[in-house]
Amino acid sequence: MNHSALTPVFAVLRWSLHSLLIALIVVVIVRSVIAESPMTGLIHGLAVLMLATYLGGALVAHLKPEFVASSRWVPVLWVTLLTGVWAALLSVTPDAAFIVFPLFFLYLQVLPPKVAVTVVAATTGVTILALGLDSGLSIGGVIGPLIGAGVALTIGFGYRALYREAEERQQLITELLETRGELAIAERSAGMLAERERLAREIHDTVAQSLSSIQLLLHAAERLDAERPGLKQLRLARETAADSLVDTRRIIRELTPPALDDRTLPAALKRLAASTEQTLRAGGAGTAVNFSVEGDAVPLPMTVDATLLRIAQGAIANVARHARATRADLTLTYQSDGVSLDVVDDGRGFDPELAASAAADDGSFGLTAIRQRVDALGGVLSIESRPGEGTALAVTLPILQSSSAIPSESQPKVST
Repeated sequence: MNHSALTPVFAVLRWSLHSLLIALIVVVIVRSVIAESPMTGLIHGLAVLMLATYLGGALVAHLKPEFVASSRWVPVLWVTLLTGVWAALLSVTPDAAFIVFPLFFLYLQVLPPKVAVTVVAATTGVTILALGLDSGLSIGGVIGPLIGAGVALTIGFGYRALYREAEERQQLITELLETRGELAIAERSAGMLAERERLAREIHDTVAQSLSSIQLLLHAAERLDAERPGLKQLRLARETAADSLVDTRRIIRELTPPALDDRTLPAALKRLAASTEQTLRAGGAGTAVNFSVEGDAVPLPMTVDATLLRIAQGAIANVARHARATRADLTLTYQSDGVSLDVVDDGRGFDPELAASAAADDGSFGLTAIRQRVDALGGVLSIESRPGEGTALAVTLPILQSSSAIPSESQPKVST
């Protein structure tokens, strides 16, 4: 789990478990020396072996090498070996019964819940039996291990629930941070496109128009008197104005997105459909990709042009990669207050609810990226699909009245 506010709490709990088990093993060793047990050597050997097994497993779990991360059996093997050494130690000294308490927590942390409960119950029974064989059954010898097991189960499952909640919360925070970053990038991109559109419109309405007027006036002055003095200078001034006008229009085109250089949006979408169909046929897929326009085409803001083109590119790319369709249709519809793009295929379809929760495919034109583009312009996105029944994607973007402020002569053109 990544670092969170609860990480120190879990660290304290883990170190407390380590300290408790080590302390109890040391107690067993010390008591065997004080009691001068005839099996002191064997007790010490088993106690040291258990301590080494526990510390070695804890160190491996902390380092998390690849063979541990990829195997579910390594932790189980460690717990099994540790339990075997503990059982051997319990058979020679009843003092080892106290060590079962931290072992309960270890079982609950490492093993699956049902298996952990079974192992806790089994080791509790072994502990009660060992205490009974050593000093006879007593109420304390039975109730003590049972209470210890109950406390361990309560705390252990509470720890599991807390840890799971912390993981889910951390994952949610991570997703929110990622989404915030993506939204910030989208907002910056939209702002850049809007500013480029504004600059292109301003340059067209001021510098380009002025240069065009200067060129026309100079040309008219040339025609008035072909023999007048300074005609050569007038012609040079007119040619300079014409060259500057060409440069100005090039700058206007460069202020459009890279794919919006030399064609209108319908032409770009038509070319996209044709090139996609050609590519699919070359790859052995017989998918027919068609494009059609409905309504009267009107000039659109650069942001709308760019957004529709990018959505079409992403949607068609998804059809080519995933749909296995025999037919795909792109339809661009101009309306009085908006423009719509529909991408329909007869492919294998998918579950939109599952796809909507996934990250954008290849970091580009997934459903999340499309939805963000549409939301940024105040549009509406609709996706209808079922497995085996094809997919229909519909995007509607509003057209502000100011979108027609750029004359058709200066309307950015599009290429794919």
